[in-house]
Amino acid sequence: MVAATLLQRWARWSLPSLGALLGFLGSYLALYLDPWWFVLAALGWGIVLLGIYDVCQKQSALLANYPVLARLRGLALDLRPFFRSYVVEDDQEGRPYSYESRSLVYRRAAGISSTHPFGTQLDTYREGFNWITHSMAPVNRPAEKPRVLVGAEGTELPYSASVFNISALSFGAISGRAIESLALGARLGNFYLDTGEGGISSYHRRSGGDLVFEIGSGYFGCRDDGGRFDAHAFAEQARQESVRMTEIKLSQGAKPGHGGVLPAAKVSPEVAAARGIPVHRECRSPRAHSAFSTPVELVEFAAEMRRLSGGKPVGIKFCVGQIHEV
Repeated sequence: MVAATLLQRWARWSLPSLGALLGFLGSYLALYLDPWWFVLAALGWGIVLLGIYDVCQKQSALLANYPVLARLRGLALDLRPFFRSYVVEDDQEGRPYSYESRSLVYRRAAGISSTHPFGTQLDTYREGFNWITHSMAPVNRPAEKPRVLVGAEGTELPYSASVFNISALSFGAISGRAIESLALGARLGNFYLDTGEGGISSYHRRSGGDLVFEIGSGYFGCRDDGGRFDAHAFAEQARQESVRMTEIKLSQGAKPGHGGVLPAAKVSPEVAAARGIPVHRECRSPRAHSAFSTPVELVEFAAEMRRLSGGKPVGIKFCVGQIHEV
C-alpha cells in the first residue's frame, strides 16, 4: 500500500521533476560552458510550468495523477487518424470516403487523368459488388438526357427535373462560396439545387440556376418574429423565377426527431438575413412543425404552399423511424 502511494506520488510529480532536472542542468552548462545551453534550460523550466499546471488543473484526473502518460496518450490520440489513414488503411478502406475516392476527386479537379492502367484495383468478386456490363446490342445514345416531370394533377407549373440533382445543403452549415459553386454547377449541368432549410441567400441566386426552396420546422426565410410560418414571406420567396419547386422537411437521417442547432458563431449578418433571425445568436430548429400536426393538416399545408408559390410542385422529405408511421 505504501509502495503504491509512493509510486503514484512519483508519477504525479515526474514531469515537473524531469523539467527541473533539465532546467538546472541547462543553466549549469550555460554558465560554465556555452550560453547556447540556456535553450535546454528554458525547455526544462517550461516543462516545470507545464507539469505544475497538469497537477493543479481539475478537468482531467488522468492528467493530474499521471501527467507523462496522459500527455503521451493525448499525442497518440492526435496522431491516430493520420496513422490510420496513411499507414493502416489501404486505398479502398476508410469511411465515409476511401483514399482512392478522395484521390479521384483531387485528380479530376486538377485536370489529371483519373484512369488507372492494367485493370481495376477493386475486388470485383466480393458479395454485393455492382457493375455495368457490356451489351452485344447497344442502343444509340439518346438525343436528350432523361428527365422526370414533377407535379401532381392540378399543378400549374410542373417541373421537368433531372434524375441527378444536388441534395439539401443549408447556407450557414456550409459557406457562401460553397453554395455559389454548387448553384453554378447546377445551372451548368441543367439540374436543381435544394436550398436546405436555411433559406435562400444571395449566393443561391447569383448563377440563375434552378432551386428547390426547402422549409423546415424553423421556417427560415418565411417566418414571423415568433418563428411561425409567414405566408406572405413564403410567397415572396417561392414566386422567384429561380425557385422551381418547394419542399417541406419533416425529418432527416442526420438528426431524427430532435431538430437542429446552428451555433451563434455561424450566424453572420448574411446568414441571419437569409434565415430571418437575429445576428450572432444560436439558431434552433424545433423538433416538430407548428403549422400542422396531423397527416391531413400536412397535405392541406402542402396545398396551401402550392397556391402561395403560384402553382409550383411541393415535395415532402422525411426519414422513416417506425414503419407504422407510414
